[in-house]
Amino acid sequence: MSRPSRPLFAAASSYGPPAGVASPCVSVCRMDAGSGLCEGCFRTLDEIAHWGLYDDDEKRAVLAALPARRVAAGRGPGG
Repeated sequence: MSRPSRPLFAAASSYGPPAGVASPCVSVCRMDAGSGLCEGCFRTLDEIAHWGLYDDDEKRAVLAALPARRVAAGRGPGG
């Protein structure tokens, strides 16, 4: 039986089960020296580094903290 063809370098997310809770990364990867938060997603360096190890509940807890961090940084609720 032959397997259906697929691109050699297909994105992993294209196949298999959904990845769960998505990362809040917006590809603006600069750490603010004063706050210790990423200027794009407002996570700490530890949160970014461990994101792939967190279970969905831990990821949701980080996500819940981000709006307050954004406001505290003077970026408002939506950017």
